[in-house]
Amino acid sequence: MMRIYTNNDRFMVWQVKQLLDEHKIPCFIKNEFASGAMGELSPLDCQPEVWLNDGSWQARAEILIEQMENHTAVEWVCSGCGETNGGNFEVCWQCGQETHIDQ
Repeated sequence: MMRIYTNNDRFMVWQVKQLLDEHKIPCFIKNEFASGAMGELSPLDCQPEVWLNDGSWQARAEILIEQMENHTAVEWVCSGCGETNGGNFEVCWQCGQETHIDQ
């Protein structure tokens, strides 16, 4: 077992776990609820962490995490109504048409 990711933000830790789960990389979260012990324990010991069950997945997991962290969403223009949409939208906020851009 080995730690592959840690962050103060539990949401980000869960995002990484979900990403690894989607790619069939066996992993689990440690310290998810340890923030309540902060003060009794070091803050570093209370950060939520994603751990791999098997270190042989390390290289693939690191690549996926790096791609996730470096992903920047690109604005797109709806082919239905011409509205400019933020890259975080998968459907046009104006008319509801889906984007056809591979993200």
